[in-house]
Amino acid sequence: MERTGLGPRDLGKQIQEIANPIAKGLRLDLVEVTCHGSGPGSLVRVILDKMGGIGIIDCEQFHHSLSRALDVTDPVPHSYRLEVSSPGLDRPLKSFEDYQRSVGKLLRVKLRESVHGQGTYLGRLAEVHEHGIRLVLRKPKARDPIEVPWELIDEAKPEVEF
Repeated sequence: MERTGLGPRDLGKQIQEIANPIAKGLRLDLVEVTCHGSGPGSLVRVILDKMGGIGIIDCEQFHHSLSRALDVTDPVPHSYRLEVSSPGLDRPLKSFEDYQRSVGKLLRVKLRESVHGQGTYLGRLAEVHEHGIRLVLRKPKARDPIEVPWELIDEAKPEVEF
């Protein structure tokens, strides 16, 4: 395999192709693979999730399996650190699957443009569908769910609840 000149993005894609079947086999969702640095000591970061949340045992099993697979396929031509973790409590939702895992959670949704004078909504994610999301707003007067089309969503983040 030709490895010279591989940028972090290309390397990330290669590692993602190796990591995806491992994640599926462990019933985990591969959220993101990023590579930082280009020489010895660089970092390969893998973010995982699953319905109900991911635990340390999930991360350890995946790390062990991926590490062995990377030793065999050898896509990284130098020493590197492999970091496997959960997405974090307030990481922005990026994919359709991120939104699906977040049904029932409180979200802060920033819009690309204001709707009815409002640029941000705070509400519980009730539904995810091909056209967007349905939120039940936190405001006492706004009990009816609202539909937010995908094209209006600039950023959506889970709100930490205690």
